[in-house]
Amino acid sequence: MTTLTICSWNINGLRATLKTGDLHRWLEISAPDVVGMQEVKGTPDQCDASAWEELGYTATWHPAERPGYSGALLLTKVPPVAVVTGLGIDEFDREGRVIQAEYPGVTVLTAYFPNGGNKGVRLDYKYAFYAAFIEHIDRIVASGREVLFMGDLNVAHTELDVARPEEAIKGTGFLPAERAWLDRLVQHGYVDTFRAFRPDQRDAYSYWDAWRDRRARNIGWRIDYVWVSRGLLPAVKRAFIQPEIMGSDHCPVGVELELPGQA
Repeated sequence: MTTLTICSWNINGLRATLKTGDLHRWLEISAPDVVGMQEVKGTPDQCDASAWEELGYTATWHPAERPGYSGALLLTKVPPVAVVTGLGIDEFDREGRVIQAEYPGVTVLTAYFPNGGNKGVRLDYKYAFYAAFIEHIDRIVASGREVLFMGDLNVAHTELDVARPEEAIKGTGFLPAERAWLDRLVQHGYVDTFRAFRPDQRDAYSYWDAWRDRRARNIGWRIDYVWVSRGLLPAVKRAFIQPEIMGSDHCPVGVELELPGQA
């Protein structure tokens, strides 16, 4: 059996995290085999790759067309069989939101789901992305493959996932229609790995607003996830959140996945 540690981290500006050394320290200490990063806000020519290359990682980029915005990055120690960027839909792909890597027995996707925007101005775009994404992963599962997808979904599922539900419901990220899409994921046979292991845990968050030092007071949201198709769940041996890791207003989340043979 081969055990892969797979992590997701909304880095919220890769260049800044490279300057502080936080990314390199985390990669060195945690040593995940696969890392999906979102909101990198940069391009390969703007970033010093030595932070991961000297630790044995290969990078696959999906930057946004708009400078300093969005963008995804996949770092792999264990080489995938194949890698594809985007969903094949231009209105989403030009924002650099999805990277898909094929491993024996599982398709791994890192995705940065759209924010609803100020006063919900991008909610229609967000819901369209949701629909396209679930159709995409459903096709993969229908082909006979298992799926693991991770990233900043920009929505908290239940009141367990936000410190202040009565405050959260006033803006996007906790609206009933957004949360209903996560219910739909469950109905389609996908599993939130953290909740599979810790169904009732409160105070486990992955994002904290910088306003009024909310991270220090753990007034946060759990909007970063690792989900798997139901058939892959027995291979998930551990699911975790790393709130102690600094360098972004989000922290890494991840799983340990045990697969037969050599990935």
